[in-house]
Amino acid sequence: MTPGRPAGPARSASDGREVVVTGLGMCTPVGGDAPATWKALLAGVCGVRAIGAAWADELPVRIAAPVAASPAERLARHEIRRLGRVQQLALLAAREAWADAGAPETPPERFGVAVSSGGGGVGSLLDQYDVLRERGWKRVSPLTLPMYMANGPAAWVSLEFGAAAELHAPASACASGADALARGRELIRSGQADVVLAGGADAMIHPVIVAGFAAMRALSRRNDDPKGASRPFDAGRDGFVLGEGAGVMVLESAAHAADRGARVYAELAGAGRSADAYHIANPDPSGAGAGRAMRRALADAGAAPVEVTHVNAHATGTPLGDAAEAMALREVLGPGLGGASVAATKSLTGHLLGAGGAVEAAVTALTLHHGIVPPTANLDEPDTSIDDDVLRAVVRGGPGVLPEDAAAALSNSFAFGGQNVSLLLRRRR
Repeated sequence: MTPGRPAGPARSASDGREVVVTGLGMCTPVGGDAPATWKALLAGVCGVRAIGAAWADELPVRIAAPVAASPAERLARHEIRRLGRVQQLALLAAREAWADAGAPETPPERFGVAVSSGGGGVGSLLDQYDVLRERGWKRVSPLTLPMYMANGPAAWVSLEFGAAAELHAPASACASGADALARGRELIRSGQADVVLAGGADAMIHPVIVAGFAAMRALSRRNDDPKGASRPFDAGRDGFVLGEGAGVMVLESAAHAADRGARVYAELAGAGRSADAYHIANPDPSGAGAGRAMRRALADAGAAPVEVTHVNAHATGTPLGDAAEAMALREVLGPGLGGASVAATKSLTGHLLGAGGAVEAAVTALTLHHGIVPPTANLDEPDTSIDDDVLRAVVRGGPGVLPEDAAAALSNSFAFGGQNVSLLLRRRR
């Protein structure tokens, strides 16, 4: 621990089954898999670019962050035909995570899935509506509803790997991926499963979605500067950048992982949820709900604020959201954030909606595992209305380094509807 900081509360064996992360898979705007994404984030590579499609020409927002590698390059033809894009991304991330974990052997009834999406296959549904309108009902795909259903990504992952314990797809808007990870942890802690594939996926770069977000002025309009558009905590921030992607983890009970000699990235030690009960789209400006989720994650892990040495902030680049989260961080972690560093990786990836929390939790696991903090881009003119303790904690200009005694990290996800999820990951030595 940092000199002068009191130790956190000790945990006992009666606290329950520890849950560890043994596999990671990602499809993101900066990399086609987890290693490529991690390398790109450390290098400050940005995945935001002009949309390019003709449908964007008349919209006020013409930038987005699509995945760096097309799923069509890695899937069989029949998979491209029968799976919606969000399902394709989820399956690719799950396959990578499973291989990365060493394909652990476990009975189907002890193997679960918790994979969420903020919008499900809404893009597939909207595309088929165009078919109906332009070509008639006989040309509508019989796979329309399977491609659209919100639990589609989770269902295909369950089918692919034969996971029969339970299947979950919590709908929590932009906190969906983090919520699914929390649910996966709960399945293992409660004894329902030994292994869970958990995470999130979203693919909503579609004209109706872009137009809808633009109409509510939620998106950045820096069309002439795509790479500089996502600006967490910056005075010039004007909204988030819409992205797509997937992040999946293999979660295991620590005992199961130890029995097979698995490599462990981190422990998923705690999860906290809360509701703002304030506004359908805007956060509570006091940050009270966000702070409550963080405190619950700490309590769930049996950890004290002084143990948190890093935070992967939700930090979408919206004026209200960043300010509220900054207030919550200062309130929960104390003056100077207790020395914790802050990363705002959406500055490089854009906002992956329901996939964001899962991808960012995976990045947080890698941060703890390697002891390196990805830099935050575009924080050129810090917003003076945000507490200086938070601004000083944001790593920028290049990767940061965690202290040798780094213990734990928070990964925050907040969503429309006032849903807040905070995950606490603990370093494993």
